[in-house]
This record gives sequence, structure tokens and C-alpha cells, in this order.
Amino acid sequence: MVGRIACRLIPGVGILWVVGAALGQGMQTFKSEKAAQRHCPTDTVVWLNTSSANYHFRGDPWYGRTQRGTYVCKVEADKDGMHAWANPR
Repeated sequence: MVGRIACRLIPGVGILWVVGAALGQGMQTFKSEKAAQRHCPTDTVVWLNTSSANYHFRGDPWYGRTQRGTYVCKVEADKDGMHAWANPR
């Protein structure tokens, strides 16, 4: 029983650890798209799903709509190891 619980918790803890470490490395996060665009006027603003470490571009179905997320600059997200969401279609 304890083994099953641990096996289910380990992937979630790993994702939180990776995202937490990345967010602490200097990637600026923003509550609004406009604030992010002011921070990086020449870069693309993306929506970072902080639960999965995937980011979404404007026009993606999850842009600004995941339960846990924030607006970030694409260059900073890439630098911190985040990656673009791969549409399964």
C-alpha cells in the first residue's frame, strides 16, 4: 500500500521540484499578459503551465486556461528548461 502511494507521488513531486527550481533561476512570472509584454517587448509571451512545465502560445486551447500557470517570456522559459506543449492532434 505504501509503495503504491509513493509510486504515485514521486512523479508529481519531481515535476514540482523541476518547475520550482526553474522558477527560482530568474524567470520572471506575471499575472497578466500585458505585464509580461512590458517586461520583454521584443519576445513572445507564453502561458506556462506550472504543473507540467509546458508552455502554450496564444491561440493554443490552453493559453491562459490551465489551473496553475503564469505568463512568462519565451526566451526565459526556454533558458530555464521549459518546453512548448506538443499538440497531440
